[in-house]
Formats: sequence, structure tokens, C-alpha cells
Amino acid sequence: MGFSDWLLALHLLAAFALIAALVLFTAVMVANWGDGRPQRASAFFRVAALGGPLIGAGAGLTLVLGIWLAIDLDDFQPWDGWIIASIVLWAIGGFAGSRVGAHYTATQELVDRLAVEGNEPNAELAAKLSDASIRTLHAITVIAFTAVLVLMIFKPGA
Repeated sequence: MGFSDWLLALHLLAAFALIAALVLFTAVMVANWGDGRPQRASAFFRVAALGGPLIGAGAGLTLVLGIWLAIDLDDFQPWDGWIIASIVLWAIGGFAGSRVGAHYTATQELVDRLAVEGNEPNAELAAKLSDASIRTLHAITVIAFTAVLVLMIFKPGA
């Protein structure tokens, strides 16, 4: 197994980690929609905490290793159209995802405060967990990274 094979293997593992984290975050979002019970949300947020390192490492390593592969392999160049499109989509997904992450970080502070007080449903928490703009940003994140995955698989124009 050569160096390029290792780069590709690590790139694929990073992409898997990224997609796995997006699936996890999507499941937690759907499970919490419209539910304002702090202790329930707290339990889901503890599970979602596993996704933070996965999405950070997955997003960073897929980009770095993908560019490294494009430089290392003779068949591809970093300025190939599908690679440029992937980098642009990666940036869009990263930006939208960071906004979603910031929203849920702030929401977790509310959840932690309310969970100490009990498990009575809270309208403010329910509204934050059901925020339509955050769902839209999350959908943009998922679509952007899925499009990157499709580009990586099919390599149009290569």
C-alpha cells in the first residue's frame, strides 16, 4: 500500500466521520422538535456531544486530505472543476453548520439551566429546538456535504 492509498483511506474515514456526525445531529434535531422538556433535551444533547469531535475532525481532515490527494495524484489537479466545486460546497456546508452549532451551544446552556429546575415543558426551549431557520441551515449543511460526497464519488469531468 502506497502513500496515496493511505491518504485516500484516511480521506474516506474522515468523510465517513463527517457524514456520521451529520446523521447523528439530524436524529437529535428531529427527536427534539417541538419538545420543551429540559431533561429529555439534555439526554439527547449528551448523545450529540459525540458528534462534535467527529464533525470537526471529519470536516477538517476531508478538506486537507482531499487537497493533498489532488496534489499527490497525477490524475487530478486542485483546480479541476469538480474539486473547486467541492471546496466551495464544503465552505457553504461549514458556514451553515457553524451557525447551527452556535445555536445549539446556546440552547444547551438553556437546557442545562432548565434541567436543574425540573422537567416541566418550557415554551422558550421548545421554540429554540423547533427554530425553522436553524432547520433550514442544517438542511443546507446536509445538502452541501452530500453534494461534496456525490462529487467525490462521480468526479464529473475527470
